[in-house]
Amino acid sequence: MHETAPRPLRADARRNRERLLDAAVRAFSQPGAEVTLDAVAKDAGVGIGTLYRHFPSREALVEAAYRNELAKLCDSAEDLLGQLPPDAATRAWMDRFVDYLATKRGMADALRMVIAAGSNPYTQSRDRLIATLTRLLDAAAAAGAVRSDVRPEDVLAGLSGVSLAAGEPAQREQASRLLDLLMDGLRYRAPG
Repeated sequence: MHETAPRPLRADARRNRERLLDAAVRAFSQPGAEVTLDAVAKDAGVGIGTLYRHFPSREALVEAAYRNELAKLCDSAEDLLGQLPPDAATRAWMDRFVDYLATKRGMADALRMVIAAGSNPYTQSRDRLIATLTRLLDAAAAAGAVRSDVRPEDVLAGLSGVSLAAGEPAQREQASRLLDLLMDGLRYRAPG
């Protein structure tokens, strides 16, 4: 017996799934709010049955919402590289990373619930982030805009530090300045 690949979702089902994921991120990112799945479905403009067809449990919805945010962040690198010079794309992606971590921090209670239920929403997160940063840094280094000896793991640690130090919405201006400093440290400077 062989496994068959899951059938692709119809366009309307795909839109409903995306609306549910966006509504879940909004709902589960609210501090201290007790979120009901009915409220998520209502915010998404769908019925509770539609929610359960896509996500059989609260934990499945939270995990999918988190993974969707990670995918959007990582996938945005190619779009940015297509629109901006590689160093500007890298810097723009850094802003998105800080926003992603703010969302992740907002979802912390919901994500802890997923972990307590026996799942790990963070599997592959680091690998995906490192691969994305590698792509951005390699493109910027090939353009002569950043140093070629920069390790993506170090940049990820720096980005995480910026987010810890200035990750609140009221600190966005400071986070931007810190990201500029981080980017300045990555820039290639010709010898002499």
